[in-house]
Amino acid sequence: MRIVPFVISGISTLALVTVLNMQLPAGASKTPRLGYFLSPQLGFWQNAEAVNADFNANIKAKDLKGKVDVYMDGRLVPHIYADNDLDAYYVQGFIHAKFRLWQMEFLTHVAGGRLSEIVGKDKLLTDRFFRRLGMVYGAEQTLASMNHDPEMKATIESYTKGVNAYIESLRPEQLPFEYKLLDYKPEPWTPLKTYLFLMFMSYDLTARGATTDLQMTNAKNYFGFTDIEQLYPNVQDSLDPIIPKGTVYGRPSIIPQVPKGVDTAYLEKNAIPKFTAFNMPDVPAPDKENGSNNWAVSGTKTQSKRPILCNDPHLGLNLPSLWFELQITTPTHNTYGASFPGSPAVIIGFNDSIAWGVTNAGRDVIDYYDIKFKYSTMQEYFYNGAWIKAEHRTETIKIKGEPDLVENIAMTVFGPVMYDRSYHNISTDGKYLAIHWTAHKASTGVQAFYKLNRAKNYSDYLSAIDNWTCPGQNFAFASKTGDIAIKQQGSFIARWKHQGDFIMPGTDSSYQWQGMIPSSENPMIKNPLRGFVSSANQKSTDTTYPYYLGASNSFPLYRGIQINRKLTGMNNITPLDMQQMQTDNYNVFAEQARPYLLRFIDKKALTDNEKKYVSILENWNLRADPKEQGSTVFNSMWDSLEVAVWGDEFRRSKLPLPWPDKSTLLESMIKGTAFWFADNIDTDDKKETIGDDVMTACKKACAKLTLLEKEGKLDWAVYKDTRINHLLSIPALSRLHLPIGGGVNIINATTETHGPSWRMIVQLTDEIEAYCVYPGGQSGNPGSKFYDSFVDYWAAGKYYRIVFIKKAEAATSAKMKWHISFINS
Repeated sequence: MRIVPFVISGISTLALVTVLNMQLPAGASKTPRLGYFLSPQLGFWQNAEAVNADFNANIKAKDLKGKVDVYMDGRLVPHIYADNDLDAYYVQGFIHAKFRLWQMEFLTHVAGGRLSEIVGKDKLLTDRFFRRLGMVYGAEQTLASMNHDPEMKATIESYTKGVNAYIESLRPEQLPFEYKLLDYKPEPWTPLKTYLFLMFMSYDLTARGATTDLQMTNAKNYFGFTDIEQLYPNVQDSLDPIIPKGTVYGRPSIIPQVPKGVDTAYLEKNAIPKFTAFNMPDVPAPDKENGSNNWAVSGTKTQSKRPILCNDPHLGLNLPSLWFELQITTPTHNTYGASFPGSPAVIIGFNDSIAWGVTNAGRDVIDYYDIKFKYSTMQEYFYNGAWIKAEHRTETIKIKGEPDLVENIAMTVFGPVMYDRSYHNISTDGKYLAIHWTAHKASTGVQAFYKLNRAKNYSDYLSAIDNWTCPGQNFAFASKTGDIAIKQQGSFIARWKHQGDFIMPGTDSSYQWQGMIPSSENPMIKNPLRGFVSSANQKSTDTTYPYYLGASNSFPLYRGIQINRKLTGMNNITPLDMQQMQTDNYNVFAEQARPYLLRFIDKKALTDNEKKYVSILENWNLRADPKEQGSTVFNSMWDSLEVAVWGDEFRRSKLPLPWPDKSTLLESMIKGTAFWFADNIDTDDKKETIGDDVMTACKKACAKLTLLEKEGKLDWAVYKDTRINHLLSIPALSRLHLPIGGGVNIINATTETHGPSWRMIVQLTDEIEAYCVYPGGQSGNPGSKFYDSFVDYWAAGKYYRIVFIKKAEAATSAKMKWHISFINS
């Protein structure tokens, strides 16, 4: 009878082993393989890093030409010293992978439409979107082009070898936590992955994203062209452009020809609104607030008599952070700043001669064309009076636990057909929409930063950024020799007015792009008399610039006004002044809007409770500091007013429409013009005015504020509730409920999940004085104390003094805590 318990025990053990080696259902997802994940020897326990972890190491690498020394300071910032550039980029790749491997690969899976491989069919819609958008296609074009540039090819390949050297050194227990959680392993890095990552940044920073033209077409069909020009005006009245008003521009070298019949065939100026629209799938869209601030102040306005450059790019707040801080020193350059894990070189930073920083230009570089195919097989399409044979591109999407999905994408003269009968919805009415995007052309973005890292002066800066194509950026510059400058750089289409604002006819070449604006004609200024240059994603020029820049709803207005106002009034500026300015919470939009709210509030018609909140608004200091309740009251009332004015019309469309900018409503109130949108079309008994809408908004906001106060959420930071999410949105790996002020239209543009992703201040004295901070930490390992070690400093508006140090000093400096030596094996 002893055999029976033995058999039962054996079967139970076998069943337990089998179960623990399986992914089990858990709601809409699955658990990791629990046996592996919970294993003390191999599982997540091994990712716990000792507080006093030792990062010293001696590494033998077969692909190095010489010796490389890496000194790590107390913040885990690597200072890389190499005898040649390729060895430096090899080690940069190794270090990026050592501290950020999972993040690097995960983001390239997003860009390449490969999330379904690792998380299953729930991400299929996202994968299809990015595949059909042409992300892989664009990266392949850049890869093919870079293979003809020996210097860049060698740079990317050396970086790739460094990443792979680290991957090959990994033992199973050393795999980053997220690989164990999702139950997959890293694959070899390739140059294509670097270009996929840069394609992802091109998409994320394309302010007019891949659905904006569709939404604008919805709005044109729904409202009609006349209302479109009111809702999305070409220029805001309050615009303070990047290039100061009054600048004289030369004659354009390209004058695009407007197609015949454009008013009726495209703009449909006389058409009756259709009140129908295109629907779009629920896809990841770039945050409209993806912007940034940068400015450079001349020595004529600083205490040191030397320029100071400042930059804080505003992006989604995530852990691990988008940025990785480092210094790279070789015989050709000595550069410090923020790098992208996944790409070589420093992206935003300084060297021993110059500093640079970037903001988003907001220019439209994506267009859609309505294609006419002969048959649903998409073999031929009509173009310039003839049927043209379409090429086809096959994209295979692997799905975890499911059969592969094969995308058959037709290719046209414009680009890939993103929407067709296999990727559509009922509102597209069988249309075929091809996408034309400047990022589909081979990019030379890597060269831009490669050369900026080595730039010594203004001429070098111009030569470097001429390589930048997509997305458009505003490159601010300052040098030790005293020069400051800013240039809006990118591959920009020479457009006729409204070209590309809506879906365009694709049956002939008349709506095709007619040329790219020469780089020499892009907006720029050097050493202006006012003593500073700046940008905050506002329109770069006034209407005297000879090229069409696009509708104003792509260009935030108010941060630029406040930055220029403050810099104009400042003298004897110090780096501390710049820190205080970067973290300034003053709301210039509220300064302009509050008087017009209060003008229409009839206190006699309010309850005592409502009067209390109006009193808070009246006495508010216009700052969005963490404890300010006035900021919560103002934002609640303004948001409520926008709903009162726009909501009735927008709700009836039942399809996505672009919400008008805050400036559209405010400037109509300032001008006092008759505004038919103020009337509530849901009521028949009266015609509402803007005054009626303000009172409605005030009462609704006060009801909301009463509830917020009961919940203890009236303080601005509590109401705004800023958080930094882990890339997998796992709360335990995120930083939640951060006590930080700021917000939309404020220099400190910190919102709920978006904000300054890297703050940098560089004073170009003989010995450079620089400061920085970012909302994250150097390590991507949630089990490391360096995972989020900068977050509290960032939230408090504090900075770290940058250690920009020569190799001889680094070897003996008390600021250096660890040394990693790389030698040829």
